[in-house]
Amino acid sequence: MMYSSLQDFLKKGKALLAEGPVALVFIEDEVEIATTLRHHLQSGFKAVVALMPNAFDLPKDVRAKVHRVPFDCAPEEALTGAVNAVIAAAQPGCWLYYCYNAEYLFYPFCETRSVGEMLTFHSEERRDAVLSYVIDLYAGDLEACPGAVSLEAAYLDKSGYYAQSREDPGTGHPRERQLDFFGGVRWRFEEHIPEKSRKIDRISLFKAKPGLKLQQDHTFNDQEYNTYACPWHHNLTAAVCSFRTAKALKRNPGSTFDIETFRWHNSAPFEWHSRQLLDLGLMEPGQWF
Repeated sequence: MMYSSLQDFLKKGKALLAEGPVALVFIEDEVEIATTLRHHLQSGFKAVVALMPNAFDLPKDVRAKVHRVPFDCAPEEALTGAVNAVIAAAQPGCWLYYCYNAEYLFYPFCETRSVGEMLTFHSEERRDAVLSYVIDLYAGDLEACPGAVSLEAAYLDKSGYYAQSREDPGTGHPRERQLDFFGGVRWRFEEHIPEKSRKIDRISLFKAKPGLKLQQDHTFNDQEYNTYACPWHHNLTAAVCSFRTAKALKRNPGSTFDIETFRWHNSAPFEWHSRQLLDLGLMEPGQWF
């Protein structure tokens, strides 16, 4: 279904925003649009919303299954403004998810279980948000794939990830059950990455509720949403496997000539399977088996 604007979608799409889960896919360019949308359709989202410029094309099979909303991702606060508008329009308790094109959600056992099943379990644990790590993907051969995107020959870093305590600016003390996570291409090429964009943690799945706001650093104004676990045990986490950083580094004139390859001794072929991410510790199942 097509809409004339985001406001038109929020007005006519009320029924979609009653329970969810609803995927909001923000499309910045024409790289892997169809594969991103198909991946999230196959994950079991009840609705997939493609927020994208009118000039971008969609294959017929995808066009028939997604809700297309005209949108320009270029302004700095475009994504946060749109997500917050959807939160305000959604029924409290509706699960929402957001990502960009060329980003793919993985969660424990996603090959055999739907995202709805995972969120039902997470809700039963009295959790309203899922911490995810944005895991950088990149093409193994930049001569063959100068844009750094290759689904067939994708690589990821198998180590080099770390966390630091997150300070409460009001008290100066570390926030309980919150950490800032780093690693991947953003860590290895940090000289080309603005400091505010170096973190890899993102609360990509969350329940809408009155007054909830997404902030520019991918955290929420409700601090419990930003925690990696509940007080009594570890919770499951997810991974958003993303070509976005590598793609931007090769597109940017200030960095493209400094990067001949993204591969290093800790690179590994990406297997497109949750088991690899679990084995590498890049997400965890918590109490879900």
